[in-house]
Amino acid sequence: MKIAANLSLLFGELPLLQRPQAAAAAGFDGVEIQFPYEVSATSLREVLERSSMPLVLVNLPAGDLMAGGAGLAAVPERQAQFDAALREALDYAAVVRPQCVNVLPGRLAEGVPREQALATLGTNLREAAERFQALGIRVLCEAINPLDMPGFLINTAEQLDELLRRVDHPNCLAQLDLYHMARQGLDVGGCIERLAGRTGHVQFADCPGRGAPGTGELVFAPLLKALEATGYQGWLGAEYRPGGDTSASLAWLAGWRG
Repeated sequence: MKIAANLSLLFGELPLLQRPQAAAAAGFDGVEIQFPYEVSATSLREVLERSSMPLVLVNLPAGDLMAGGAGLAAVPERQAQFDAALREALDYAAVVRPQCVNVLPGRLAEGVPREQALATLGTNLREAAERFQALGIRVLCEAINPLDMPGFLINTAEQLDELLRRVDHPNCLAQLDLYHMARQGLDVGGCIERLAGRTGHVQFADCPGRGAPGTGELVFAPLLKALEATGYQGWLGAEYRPGGDTSASLAWLAGWRG
């Protein structure tokens, strides 16, 4: 499996447009960026081409989610904002050509019944899946633990499985983050099995602490074997906090290639 550096957390000691080259020099196979929209799509594309680094994943703009708000995708009153975010991401993706776009469910908004939020999210995911399919780009959705992000709408593999069945679109798949499953004390191997055949991307960090592999208690070898056993052949996205200079946190990388 190929390993991508999440440039929103790794190589943060450098400006964003210098990080793809740093990731290439460190031995990564590709990169992902949570929200790249601060730089022009043309500038990012040029840097990626010079670095020979494929862009594996970006997130759809999520409004106020990262500042503690509900986000856009599951809030009925913010439909116009979600539609605008979808258009922005489509235009951006048409230039930088990511392999996947992740639509974050967001938090359950105050006063919105959970079923209504899920219905809104399902409709928006289906629309995004249809629109990005025309570009040959997969749409993903992920579960995030409620300890790090209280109130997040989708937490577990079971909830994500139910959401995918609700959306029922071949271009909408799961983004499975091993850290977020472990952070809740879930059976991570069971989560892998639950989403087998419908996982479009995998991310990882050690737990607790969300540091590099080897800094916590998560044993990765059996999880990687479990992914292989399900037939997963996609990317592994390193989305961890390096705790300083990124190069000092990469001792794990050579071993994963063995």
